[in-house]
Amino acid sequence: MNPQVQKLTLQARRAAIAGDLLEIEHSLSQAAPKDWEDRASERQGDEVLERLGVVEYDDLRRIDAALQRLEDGSYGVCPKCGETISDERLVAVPEAALCRGCARGA
Repeated sequence: MNPQVQKLTLQARRAAIAGDLLEIEHSLSQAAPKDWEDRASERQGDEVLERLGVVEYDDLRRIDAALQRLEDGSYGVCPKCGETISDERLVAVPEAALCRGCARGA
């Protein structure tokens, strides 16, 4: 596994998520419609956007943690069991902190 490629992959995903979060923030900051029914419908949409923002923020934290592991040399090693995380898993989930076995048991 090439650490530089993984770093670029993680940075690209981070940039995309950060852009999504900015769009969500912009959408949520729009003025509410004056019509009561439109406002109710808009509020439902806002709740979905807020939840999506929480999920994306969590993804951002996992990516930042993976980038930190790349920096400190612990990327690709499961902190729970000490085994190497498979290349296949890291390609599929570059921000994975645990090996497949420990992730299933978590």
